[in-house]
Amino acid sequence: MTKTTLRHTIEGRMPEDGLVQTGVRGVQLFRATEAVPCIPAVYEPCVIAIVSGAKEAVLDGYHHVYDHRDYLICPLSMPVEAGTPTAAPDNPLMGVYIALDTRLMTELTMEMGHATAAGSVAEARGIRLSPWDDGFAEALLRLVQLEDSTDLAILGEARLRELHYAILKGDAGAFARQAFAPGNGIARAIWHLTNHLHDAVSIDDMATRAGMSRAVFHRRFKEATTMSPIQFAKAMRLNHAAMKISAGMTVSEAAMDVGYVSPSQFSREFKRMYGTSPRQWSAAYQPGRA
Repeated sequence: MTKTTLRHTIEGRMPEDGLVQTGVRGVQLFRATEAVPCIPAVYEPCVIAIVSGAKEAVLDGYHHVYDHRDYLICPLSMPVEAGTPTAAPDNPLMGVYIALDTRLMTELTMEMGHATAAGSVAEARGIRLSPWDDGFAEALLRLVQLEDSTDLAILGEARLRELHYAILKGDAGAFARQAFAPGNGIARAIWHLTNHLHDAVSIDDMATRAGMSRAVFHRRFKEATTMSPIQFAKAMRLNHAAMKISAGMTVSEAAMDVGYVSPSQFSREFKRMYGTSPRQWSAAYQPGRA
């Protein structure tokens, strides 16, 4: 019943395709009726909940297809490919995007006593699907139902906190708590990398920033993301470049913006990653389409 009410609420606020701000910080509603193949994207820490249709996210070759039965949680910035493979006018994709508040997730993790569930954490890398539970569904509905400006101002932050808590208590809670635990060196290294894409990167530098030896850092980084640190850095740069080109930036500008000095190296690595040259990508994904 809660999911049905959620769907009707979104339908009432989104008669057409698009992305709509709810008025609560970091929370957006979306609707799509056109199938889109998986293309490069960068997921910032977020939860994506689907109430109709399905989405797909690919991380390092692992395909995650999810619908109203599971929500996706991505606690760290991740280079993915994402699409809407089944969206159609008679089967619209509708859902809610929640940008996870790092400070809030860390505070709640500390208040919950850093509870862990090692088995469930080890099963997931980078991103994870989690089944809806009553706490998550009800907290999400209460948040999405806020429309009045006074209600949003007075209740918005409290209901956002309630939703974050429901996520941390859910099936993927241990996975999320591990990512947001204070002193998480891998999270610190990823944050620095994603905010300094134009800088040269080395495993030794990242390991030092994480406070680990090179060997331990390499192992733990791959456990958290499925990729080695250098693979991750390359994927993050190329995905950002592909998104910038899709948004209208020239190939050379995009290459320099993510730290490539050699245009030929950028073209070679771009084609190896996506199977097409940057210029062919630019022609295929004009501004607005991607």
